[in-house]
Amino acid sequence: MASSGKYFDPKVLARIGRLELRARTVVEGIISGLHRSPYHGHSVEFVDHREYVPGDDPRHIDWKVLGRADRIVIKRFEEDTNLRGHILLDSSESMRFGYGDTLTKYDYGGTLAASLAYLLRKQHDAIGVTLFDSRIRERVPVSTQPGALYQIADAVERTAPDEKTGLRGVFSQIADEIPRRGMVIIISDLFAPRADLEEGLKQLVVRRHEVVVFHILDETELTFPFEGNTLFKGLEDYPELLAEPRTLREAYVEAVNRFVEEVREICSRLGVDYRLTHTGEPLDVAIVSVAAARARARRRLR
Repeated sequence: MASSGKYFDPKVLARIGRLELRARTVVEGIISGLHRSPYHGHSVEFVDHREYVPGDDPRHIDWKVLGRADRIVIKRFEEDTNLRGHILLDSSESMRFGYGDTLTKYDYGGTLAASLAYLLRKQHDAIGVTLFDSRIRERVPVSTQPGALYQIADAVERTAPDEKTGLRGVFSQIADEIPRRGMVIIISDLFAPRADLEEGLKQLVVRRHEVVVFHILDETELTFPFEGNTLFKGLEDYPELLAEPRTLREAYVEAVNRFVEEVREICSRLGVDYRLTHTGEPLDVAIVSVAAARARARRRLR
């Protein structure tokens, strides 16, 4: 990929106020930077036929079938096997955290969600978004309509992160409500009991969805770079803590690494595609990686 960093740098994107414009900037930047665009680089393998309807491109008529069976049918290619994508965006209070001049976890996750929606919509997939904390906060139903991106951006922008995270109940409810197999993309810091995460993911996996988890953390949550006496403000009902970071750093980083590894192992056991990222990382790699997951999901749906 020969991409320009300005399209994907969170510090640059933070200066673009409108989420819908931010998403378009990211995805169009990816398109212009790829030698093989994800929109044109995937297979168009022949799958089967379907009946011709007025408005279909006559170039796709199977003339052999017409001559042999006197039926007008259209060759259906793999590209026509469209996907139903469900993006689950964590809007709990811990997602409000951000440090320095980059995006908060929620703003980064919202930009990723809107960009993925734009990417999948350009590939003619149906896409919807659910915002959640301990319950479902907002929902944009799965749709192929051109206005879906505006609805998604509006839902993300008007939702203020609040309340505690509750993964087990929310994921189980969503799994029960999704009528057909598809791809489920989870964007969250996953600050919840690991048993709840595992049980929630399991409810999606047993229904044979292609599940992708984007584990979003702030860079400082991974490295703990603070110096001097620091007042840490608690989120999701945790109290404030005045501490000297240097005395905590080693134990803290060890605990965070253990947390990340436990989450990674849960996803591995369940066959879930896990991707750790932080708010200082460019978004292009995360977004392009969904193309591979989309290809796997479409093969399973056929």
